[in-house]
Amino acid sequence: MNSAQELAVNPEQPASLYEKHKKIQVRSVTGVFANWRWALVWITQAIFYGLCWLPWNGRQAVLFDLVERKFYIFGLVFWPQDVIYLAVLLIISAYALFLFTAIGGRLFCGYACPQTVYTEIFMWIEEKIEGERNARIKLDRQPMSARKLRIKASKHILWLAVALWTGFTFTGYFTPIHAQVHDFIAFDLGPWQTFWIFFYAFATYGMAGFLREQVCKYMCPYARFQSVMFDQDTLIVTYDTSRGEPRATRGKNEDYKAAGKGDCIDCNICVHVCPTGIDIRNGLQYECIGCSACIDGCDQVMDKVGYPRGLIRYSTENAMEKNFGRAEVIAHLIRPRIILYSVILLVITLVAAYSIAVRTPLKVDVIRDRGVLAREVEGGLIENVYTLRIMNTDEAPHRYAVNVSGVNGIDLADVRDVEVASASTKSLVLSARVPMDNGGKGSLPIFFDIGATDDPAIHVKEKAVFIMP
Repeated sequence: MNSAQELAVNPEQPASLYEKHKKIQVRSVTGVFANWRWALVWITQAIFYGLCWLPWNGRQAVLFDLVERKFYIFGLVFWPQDVIYLAVLLIISAYALFLFTAIGGRLFCGYACPQTVYTEIFMWIEEKIEGERNARIKLDRQPMSARKLRIKASKHILWLAVALWTGFTFTGYFTPIHAQVHDFIAFDLGPWQTFWIFFYAFATYGMAGFLREQVCKYMCPYARFQSVMFDQDTLIVTYDTSRGEPRATRGKNEDYKAAGKGDCIDCNICVHVCPTGIDIRNGLQYECIGCSACIDGCDQVMDKVGYPRGLIRYSTENAMEKNFGRAEVIAHLIRPRIILYSVILLVITLVAAYSIAVRTPLKVDVIRDRGVLAREVEGGLIENVYTLRIMNTDEAPHRYAVNVSGVNGIDLADVRDVEVASASTKSLVLSARVPMDNGGKGSLPIFFDIGATDDPAIHVKEKAVFIMP
């Protein structure tokens, strides 16, 4: 009985903000949606565990090097100045989440959320070592013994191994993984590497091994605001009340319809397979993560008793109320908000992709020496001093020619070209000079033209100011 039910029975009973925690022992289930969940587990973890080991141009393919402030993603090199792309990525992720949620509910939670993925992995380990649901419940009730200690210890050792490898892999995206392996073997890991390996491992071990549904119920904000993204045409996991009620057990050859019973045989398998322990027959609840385990479980039971599948299925509120067929459900999925989300998401994605594709692998910062505004030098010239910070974001070295324009007679006093190594930065001090009698006074706009001598497409023009006394 939850707090709401207790309050209904006894109005004077103070309501509790949290239910008393009861360990949920989930029954394993097979079926279409279980296969999809495990496919997503394999895909996401193959990417996560494997991507950091992939080489690219003599380096790690994906590396967020915080020390050097360079972020490598295959052939692209991003710098802190490219933070706009991170903002765009977050915007794309947000609109994708809105779109998928409006169409199919909590698809991300049920299939690709790290909490769901690692909980599936940890529960699989638990099942292989401790047995199926009934065996685990029986084992937990037994007093501690050598056998129970051995089984529990084996499970926790494997959990810790997965958690530590997860933490080690996570830090491998911020420190070159091969160097990290070498440091680990030599017992020479840095303090921050050690901290984050164990911190991430502890988080994985605790959340996937112990907290599980508590994370979804009390820690994840998504469950709380998902209702604003749902409408009556959103696909959700639903129980067909008109078909299933009244639920009741029945004999093998009983004419249950003549007895006034529904298709639900009240076996509770939908509750036993639910990772958050809810009863979907009570309607949509915020704890439901949309994993569809109850659909697979119920379909298995319907097959055994010879009833049609779909007592629990993906459907919409409108479809349940108005008895829509599959074609009508699909037709109602295409509605204004879905079109709007899709168009915005497509436009932002295309613009971001185009921007990355055509971006120039050269960035230049021009800083005028503020210590000396202007000074007169030999030959009747006025000189301003500038520092050019040239960032070669390409993975090949380039020699850049430097020119200046914008004021009559302006020219550079000395350096006119510079070589910059791949994915590196070089600072260059330049003196720009203008004849004293050119007629200009005050702050004059000038332009520094920097272009690669071996590739005319790599070219940047930066504005600066020349001070004439």
